[in-house]
Parts: sequence; structure tokens; C-alpha cells
Amino acid sequence: MHLLHQRGPLHDLPDTPEAYDAVLADVVEQALRRITPDGNLEHPDALDDIGDTSLGITSLLAFAWQRGKDPRLPEAVRRSLAFHLQERVYTEDNPGYPNLRVRNSGLPYARYVLETGAHPIGDWPSTAWALLQAVNILDATDGLVDDEQRTALVELAHGYWRWLTEATVFNPQEAGNQAIGCVVGGLMLARHLPSEKGKLVRERALAVYADEIRARRVSDRGALLPPEHGGAYDNNYGPISLSFLAQAHIVSGQDVFAEDGEALARYIDARLTNGGFDNGGPRYSEQHSAFESVLGLRYFGSRIGADIGRYRGDSRWARHAVKPDGGVDGHFAWMLVWQIQDTTRWHRTPSTKPVRHQLRAGTVSVAFDSKMTPSVVEADGTYYLPAAVNRQHGFGPVLDGFLFCRPMGEVRVRDRSADGLTAKLVTKPVVGRDHVLRHVRSLYVTDGTALWTVVAVERLPGTPYLLAGLPYAADDGDRVRRTAEAKVTSAGELRLTHPESEGVDHFDARAELTQELAAFALAADPRGYGNPDEGWRHLVSSTALEAEPAPGASEDLHVFAVRYGGEGPFAPAFEVGDNGLTVRAEAFTAVIGDPAGDADAEPELSLRA
Repeated sequence: MHLLHQRGPLHDLPDTPEAYDAVLADVVEQALRRITPDGNLEHPDALDDIGDTSLGITSLLAFAWQRGKDPRLPEAVRRSLAFHLQERVYTEDNPGYPNLRVRNSGLPYARYVLETGAHPIGDWPSTAWALLQAVNILDATDGLVDDEQRTALVELAHGYWRWLTEATVFNPQEAGNQAIGCVVGGLMLARHLPSEKGKLVRERALAVYADEIRARRVSDRGALLPPEHGGAYDNNYGPISLSFLAQAHIVSGQDVFAEDGEALARYIDARLTNGGFDNGGPRYSEQHSAFESVLGLRYFGSRIGADIGRYRGDSRWARHAVKPDGGVDGHFAWMLVWQIQDTTRWHRTPSTKPVRHQLRAGTVSVAFDSKMTPSVVEADGTYYLPAAVNRQHGFGPVLDGFLFCRPMGEVRVRDRSADGLTAKLVTKPVVGRDHVLRHVRSLYVTDGTALWTVVAVERLPGTPYLLAGLPYAADDGDRVRRTAEAKVTSAGELRLTHPESEGVDHFDARAELTQELAAFALAADPRGYGNPDEGWRHLVSSTALEAEPAPGASEDLHVFAVRYGGEGPFAPAFEVGDNGLTVRAEAFTAVIGDPAGDADAEPELSLRA
């Protein structure tokens, strides 16, 4: 089976003017076939996320007219705009909406579900999206709609802004992408208001960003990020936030949006595998956005000089939102407009600067979490997740069910490169159940095609093994398929084990079950509202690669050595001397310094081919 949402890299999508004109032409033909006598452009199957969608198609038609002056479009735009103004504007409070600060304000809002009182929690983002659709139409209305319609649309957009920032709690879902989108709407609206009103809205938008979004950023892997549904980052919504930051910078010119966008872009570059696979987040653990992320990945990838367009999007939404039958939907339509307007070109080569939370070369990558434990290992087209044993997750030595990977003190990192090799040494102090402090030294070396991992720790009593990952997915052309197989070689005995117990808290990679589905099954709240990352943390056991200690190491150490990918024999030799632990493998020689480090207490590492 293939993963549903992990598809091709977004930078593989053609983004020439001709390609975009073809996309808009298709939207126009679909819309002209669909439009009802009263001007409705909603998809016939739309039930939720609906309050802004007809307006979104209208914005695409207005933009297409602006580019090509198709004589069929002005009447369709005016008719569909009239439909929204007459049928999709709500000013009475939606019964059950829990986040109002002012009751019976009379301000307009858009509904997530049209039925009164049905799932009103989504009205805030739907109104933010309606605001963005409206300002996109305003940007394209010159010569397209009459003064009466334009005035009504300006008043409606201003009302949406006031409802979002005055009548309700701001950003009630703690969703960074929605919040930044609202700010973008305010910045774009300000350009269409009389000068004094416009100035006030612009100032308010910048203040909201500073006080309600920037001041509430959360830390992950050394970066400060806009919170997403209560977490630091979501691999579906995080790149969408990046697109909103790009548009905010384009519209306002404010340096703060560039600075925060570049920080988020560097974070994405560090956590993203070479092949573009990613998972994790507080909302949709394994789903990926597509066209909604293009603007931000392209804009900020160029600014930071990194190929973050390798991010695997969901190609079913390659150009715009669609329903299961493939028909266009107006959801997020503004993102298509903005990415066409922006002329930035993709940056397609990797950044060569070493970063703390990633090792990457050629087709190999290791993404590390905040505690410098691998979160995803990629080699030979296969992706490995942290395995689980006895409710503990990660990569590291295991003794009697205890996993030695949680640091008790400062984690130190040293990067080296030499003769086509790239390496990272991670030194962690850890404490076991016996309360003894030990140092786990983990060396990662790659030549761009294979990954060698050597882990050394003061000798443990008993018979430890190395938990070396959960083989989870593999590249399969433009898709990613589930796998339980691994091309891995170990200096000691290697085994691939599977859970002996059944149940949702035991993940067997041989089953046709995705990490996302398993995580939601363990989450405390229903799918779509619960935190799959929290659910996944309840996993008791999983399929796991387990490597025995390598023969020939020092009597004072347990050393484990594993190669992911690569060809030929793997029989590393080890020697302990005054300089530390020397490791000789078929492709490299490395010297791992003493855990105490050098004169600056930093770990020492030398490397040569």
C-alpha cells in the first residue's frame, strides 16, 4: 500500500506562466459549467469548509479575467459575487458558537457548515478564508464590477476583519496558519479602505501579529515557531504558515515576517528528509498540503538558499482544492492566486551549511529531534522511524527494557566532513535505572549513499542491544509505500522483531496500517481534533531493528555498529587509545574523543576516508 498523502516533491510541479494559464483555463471552464442561475459556484458535494468556497471560485475567475480578459467572465463574476453577498453572509450569532466576546454584534461572518448551529467551531477559520477571498477579488475588480458591488464587498471584508478581531476570541483553535492568514487579510484589506481606516487596520494587523502570534511562539529543535493546534509544528499546516508569512512580507514589506519566515524555513529544511518525507504534528500526523505550501516553500527556500521544495505534497491538490471526484473547490483559492503572482524561482540545491538537527548528504539524511535522537533516518530510499520498546521511543542502547537515549544534562554535537564524507557526533549523558551516569556517544557517517552508525557506551551489565529503528516507508517512484523491510547490516547479530502482543498500542509494520491512523487510534480526542503525536507516545512496542554489540570492542565499552544501505561486507574494527575510540570501517576511519571532550569540554571527532 502507498501512503495516501505523501506524493511528489512540490518543486517538480511546472510553475511557468503558461502552466498557470492552463490551470486557470481549466478552472474557468469548470466554473462556467457549474454556475447556477443564482450565481452559486460551490461544489455540489460540499458540506463543510463551505462558507467561503463560492467566493473563492469567484476570486479565481476575477484573477483569470485580469490576466486574459475572457469576455465570458465579467457576468459570471458579478453574478457569483451577488450570490455570496445575498446568500452567504451571516450577521446573527451562530447558536452554540463558544468563542464570542461580543454577543449580537451584527458583524458578518462566514460559516463552516451552512446549517444553523451545526459544527460552529469552524466559523473562525472560514471567516478568515472569506476575508482573504474578498480582498483577492478587490485586488482584481478594476473595470470588472460596478461601484455598488465593490463598495458592498469592501464593507463586508471590513466587517469580517472586525468580527475576527473584535467580536470573537482571536485564533481560538491555536492554529498558527489561521492566525497569520487573518493578519494577511487585514494587511491586504487596509489597501482598499480610506486612508485613515486603512492605517488603523494595518496597525492593528501588525499589533495582532506581534502580541497574539509572535509573542506566543513555541520552541522546537532550537527554533521559535508559530504554534499549530497546540503544538510547535504540524507537517500539514506548518508549510501553509510559511506561505502566509511570505504573503505578509510581500504585502507589508515588514522585516519581521521575513525573519520569522526564514526561521521556519530553516526548521523545515532541518527536519525534512532528503526525499521529502516527513511526519508528525499535533493535528494531521502524516498528511501533507500541496498548492497551499508552494508560495512559502519557494519564496523562503530562495531566501535561505535551501531546496525545501523537496517537501512531498499531496498532488491531488497540486493546483487548487478538489473534491473526491476531481472537481475544483474554492477552498484556499487565494494561495493559487498568490503563487501565480509571485515570480520567485525554486532554489533546487541543498544548503551546504551544517545544522545541528540534521545530517544530510546525497540520498542520505538523518533528522534529529530536540534531544538529538533521530526522528527520521533515510538511506537507500527507505525511511526509519524511532522504534518503541516498553513505552520508550527512540534509537539507542537497550538493557532489560530500558532505552538509553534520554539526556540527563547537556547534549553536545560535533560536525565533520572530509573526502566526500559527512559526519555528526552526538554525546549524551544518560542515567539508567541503576542511577549510574553514562555517556552515550553516537557517530553518524555518510558518503551520500549509505549511513554508518556507531554507538559507544560504558560497558553495561547483562546483554544489551541497540534499538536501531522501525522500517516504515520506502520511495516507490513518485509515491511512498509502506514497508516492513530494511537493507541494514550490523557488525553484531541483527534481528528484525515484531510485537508479540496485539492491540492499538503495539505497532506491527507488516500490517496495512499507517503511523497516522495508529497515532489517532491512541489519541485522547476524535480524529481531526486529537493530537496524534500524543497518541503515538502511548505506543508500547513496535517492529524494531535490534543489533547486538559489535565484536572486538574494548572490555570497558559496549559498541554497536550498523550500516543502513550500502553494499559489501561490514566488519568494522575498534581500538581504544589515548585519543579515544578509533573506528575503522570499509569507507572511513574515525576517532571519537573521550566523553569529557577537549579543553572546551566539546566532543572531539576526526574523520578521514
